[in-house]
Amino acid sequence: QVQLVESGGGLVQPGGSLRLSCVASGFTFSSYVMSWYRQAPGKERELVAVITSTGSSTNYADSVKGRFSISRDNAENTVYLQMNSLKPEDTAVYYCCATRLSIYWGQGTQVTVSS
Repeated sequence: QVQLVESGGGLVQPGGSLRLSCVASGFTFSSYVMSWYRQAPGKERELVAVITSTGSSTNYADSVKGRFSISRDNAENTVYLQMNSLKPEDTAVYYCCATRLSIYWGQGTQVTVSS
């Protein structure tokens, strides 16, 4: 059974940091491109960051470049999203996504940036 389980979300003040984790099971994690998406209320889901299967290459949405960092540990079947200098506009549900021949989604974790 395929599972992607996100954790690490919560309430943080502007300028703060959070680290999201996504633990995968039920598929060959090291063969999949991993991504983080987010969806704010009333908005479409958007791509935040993506990392190749080996971790050799990453890419980011312009809105998070220089503030967010995606990484993975293939030995632990885990992908991370380090989020620094958080802004209120980063408030959203963050989803982990695995892509290869199939696409798998996690259930999401809420990130709220507010004073």
